[in-house]
Amino acid sequence: MAINNIPELLCPAGDLVRLKTAVDYGADAVYLAGEEFGMRTAASNFGEEDLQQGVAYAHAHGVKVHVACNTIPHNEELPRLPAFLQMLDRLGVDAIIAADLGTVEAVKTYAPRCDLHISVQAGICNYAAANAFFRLGAKRIVLARELSLAEIAEIRAKTPKELELEVFAHGAMCVSYSARCLLSSYMTGRDANRGDCAQPCRWSYSLMEETRPGRYFDITETEKGTYILNANDLCMAAHLDKLAACGVNSLKIEGRAKSQYYVAVTANAYRGALDSLRDNQPWHLPDWAAEELNKISHRPYSTGFYFGDPQHAQTYESAGYMRDYAVAATVDGYENGCIVATLKNKFSRGQLLDCLEPKCQPFLLRAEQLFDQDDRPIDVAPRPMMTVKIPFSRPIPPGAMLRMKQ
Repeated sequence: MAINNIPELLCPAGDLVRLKTAVDYGADAVYLAGEEFGMRTAASNFGEEDLQQGVAYAHAHGVKVHVACNTIPHNEELPRLPAFLQMLDRLGVDAIIAADLGTVEAVKTYAPRCDLHISVQAGICNYAAANAFFRLGAKRIVLARELSLAEIAEIRAKTPKELELEVFAHGAMCVSYSARCLLSSYMTGRDANRGDCAQPCRWSYSLMEETRPGRYFDITETEKGTYILNANDLCMAAHLDKLAACGVNSLKIEGRAKSQYYVAVTANAYRGALDSLRDNQPWHLPDWAAEELNKISHRPYSTGFYFGDPQHAQTYESAGYMRDYAVAATVDGYENGCIVATLKNKFSRGQLLDCLEPKCQPFLLRAEQLFDQDDRPIDVAPRPMMTVKIPFSRPIPPGAMLRMKQ
């Protein structure tokens, strides 16, 4: 029996380049932020001109644009909010994501043509809160990350079908409650609830006894101290059928501060996985999609709270990432039987490359021959941003990525 409810794939866009990548690699919708009021100051974010271009590009490909306006603003920011919302409304943004009740009211007043989505920052954990936001005009709610599949299913059963449910499916987690955290503000003065988190939950900690100042004791057996607040990354790719069965409408990939490569891989893998849900049951995650999600920079994966109390949810030895693959080159086109690409990392003739094409399963190719931009044979491509040419039997579309294992 096939699954009829295929959730939307919602991908991050930290800037215009990553927006286009998300669209090309299979997103149904993208989410981003302007230069204010968004929860990721580390991302490049969008000025008005880039946002206009991004909305035009996404809409031309049938992809929606959601703008995060989900900080908890302070008084001095509020006078700038109406003009910002009016700009989003004028540019044709599909939805605005808000958490603060004052911002919610402002969205309805100054951006009436945009759908209202309620951010995970609101901490919606039950159907009463969901229904309350629906009565306030919400088209969609982003459910708290602390919910189990059973709790989500109950919320779906006890809310109007017109109210869309969005959940996180993949990406970084932090020690917080639905992304609300005061640790960064307390330790560094950088307010996580205004998009400026210093990520102190990723730092290494030791124990110091009160009467022995300056003497630090490891909390674990390692020599590095312990990363007692360090959460593993979320990955629900193998359980998309269960999320769909709960009745969720949208699956969100975290990562507006992540690289273009991360956006391409996650969008492509989850696009392929979601499309495979249409196949006959029992469903399982395609092997290639599972392999892809291990080719990006990530911490150990967990399934968060979806199956009750988190299992394997933290790593205490390190906050580092697993990085097994690097982008060798990005494809610009195809000429005279050769892939034409821009070099990102040095590689040599004979290198086995892993090709990531938009909306396709990846495949391997070996650079048996290598040429520079003047068609001269070379043994090594040494300089980033140089043009390289690789003979190949068929065209590879612009935007594809050639990877190599490190």
